[in-house]
Amino acid sequence: MKKITVIGTILLSIAQFSCSDDMLVTTDPTRIGADLFYKNETQLLQALNGVYGQLQGITNTAYIFQEFPSDNTTLDFNPLDRGGAAGWEAFEFSTVNQGNGEISNVWNQYYSMMYNINYALEKIAGSTVDAAIKAPIEGQLKFIRAYGYFNLVQYFGDVVLVTQTLANPDAAFELTRSPQAEVWAQIEKDLKEAVAVLPATYPAAQLGRVTKGAALSLLGKSYLTQKKYADAVTTLKQVTGYTLNPLYADNFNPARKNGPESIFEIQYQGGNDLGEWSNFAYVFAPRLSAGAVTGFANTPPAGRNIPTNDMIAAYETGDLRKDVSLKTSYTLGGKEFAIPYVIKFTHPHTITGRTDNNWPVLRYADVLLMLAESINEATGPSAEAFDYLNQVRKRAGLAAKTGLDKVALRDAIMKERRVELAFENHRWFDLRRTKTPAELTAFMNAYGAKEKAKPTVDRGGIAFNALDYVFADNEYYLPIPAPQILISSKLTQNPGY
Repeated sequence: MKKITVIGTILLSIAQFSCSDDMLVTTDPTRIGADLFYKNETQLLQALNGVYGQLQGITNTAYIFQEFPSDNTTLDFNPLDRGGAAGWEAFEFSTVNQGNGEISNVWNQYYSMMYNINYALEKIAGSTVDAAIKAPIEGQLKFIRAYGYFNLVQYFGDVVLVTQTLANPDAAFELTRSPQAEVWAQIEKDLKEAVAVLPATYPAAQLGRVTKGAALSLLGKSYLTQKKYADAVTTLKQVTGYTLNPLYADNFNPARKNGPESIFEIQYQGGNDLGEWSNFAYVFAPRLSAGAVTGFANTPPAGRNIPTNDMIAAYETGDLRKDVSLKTSYTLGGKEFAIPYVIKFTHPHTITGRTDNNWPVLRYADVLLMLAESINEATGPSAEAFDYLNQVRKRAGLAAKTGLDKVALRDAIMKERRVELAFENHRWFDLRRTKTPAELTAFMNAYGAKEKAKPTVDRGGIAFNALDYVFADNEYYLPIPAPQILISSKLTQNPGY
């Protein structure tokens, strides 16, 4: 099955060399001037593909921000190398501060992508390419911009909202953080405009591009996150044309990419030298497992995103999803090691470190569970809400839920989301959406106490730091990266950092 293949970001700058008397002005012949680009459909798609390529980079580390902080995953602790303690490990142990390099990286990645989206939208708007060709490209760009801000506003709260390029560099120093309400309004605007112009499907050669269903799904999720439950119900019911895969495992099988349940997934391609591969299997495998998990011993695994004892215990007896999602041990040299690991993204591949797994962002199961939640929150338990929940449970081989009151149904839906969408970067946002800062603090500290008392992975005799797993209300949001505060005095820091 063909899909989008992104080779790289398009260079749209003009390099000029000038003397003080302007006698010499030359253009670098190896670069394409912006005024010569956006002249035909091929060039418009190249610019769009460059943005899709940036999504790959953002997705490669999204687990650090959307799974690690939660009770779903931990790490295969390395007592001999503490180099990650101040970086990615801090998200697991609730010790993130404004100097964390991972936060700076993700901020820069998102705003680099936003610039390219805004620039492309402006150039496409002025292009003479036929409107019928431009419209779906603009819709895809607006969806990706909305998706970027959907994540940023939940990471940081108030964020810099930029929807057009700046006339001069000095203007960047005048930017301030916009209130969350304004950010959400822009997300809704972009997604509604995307819905109006995006197709429901694409030809086989273009599978993987953003569709109308993806825009509706993210719009419904945005309403749900803001507790606009009636709007969420109305919007999510418009997501049609999708069905649950009969087999849960098919959602993650590289041979069945972009299948009937897939609404939007980040595209990767392994088995070649094009630079489009994923490597989640290596990132998530136990760090000393060599090739026991990945099949290639010459590429050391990272031991990140390890399923916690708490996560493993969340699966009901007989849940068919458990054996598709994780294993609790691996065997190497005839010896079994009791370290759990994620296997959703572990499949046979031909080149070490270069897997073919896509990353699911929106699945129809997610939509069904969002509908169940939105209906329950808007009007209480109903046959319709139970039906949406039980469609997901039936596929997992579990008995239907019935007769629950509103609170019990809410809890059942949240538990179902946890196991259905485990390790797909939903858990942290689900916890934030359904808990106040004080409630989240109490929840995370209770989880931390359990992990301290009985760590999922042996720590090799290294004691916990006194600050490990001590969660505070202010950690509901991440800090604004310290370098950004230093660069611009107009940016304010989140309280408590």
